[in-house]
Amino acid sequence: MAPRGLFDHARLTTGQTVLIHGAAGGVGGVGSIAVQLAHEVGARVVGTGRAADRDTVLELGAHTFLDLEADKWEEAGQVDVVFDVIGGDALDRSAALVRPGGTLVSIAHQPTVRPADGRAVFFVVEPDRARLADLTQRVRDGRLRVRVGTVRPLTEAPDAFVSRERVPGRTIIRVAGD
Repeated sequence: MAPRGLFDHARLTTGQTVLIHGAAGGVGGVGSIAVQLAHEVGARVVGTGRAADRDTVLELGAHTFLDLEADKWEEAGQVDVVFDVIGGDALDRSAALVRPGGTLVSIAHQPTVRPADGRAVFFVVEPDRARLADLTQRVRDGRLRVRVGTVRPLTEAPDAFVSRERVPGRTIIRVAGD
């Protein structure tokens, strides 16, 4: 999802500025992968999240962090791309930050507000074996980091996914060797 949104839909390139909502993870870790990919291509990355996410987002490669609840979004300045994985008010408020000719991309829902002189894109991921293989190789090589929050045995799987506790990172269910 992250590569398709950043590069296929938004056409993010070196030197551009991208605002990534849900930068510590977001849906399925898409936000954290987006931060790393944007940083790798040479974009200036502004990541958003909760105050507790600040260090993580900066370690992933963001140049700037905005606390969605405490910071003034205008401090980010105008951006070429907004990549949103959380939707809601964050998506609607972001349209005003997109500079002319820029793109607002969402995987959360169809944008209801468009940038004044730009594009708004909503997309659903389609399977792409080659892109998945590339991302997998980047993880193996250490070029992309995937945050693991907790590892639980298969016998605890139902509890792991019903819990209301916010776990930073992905939950891994260990099938063999319980």
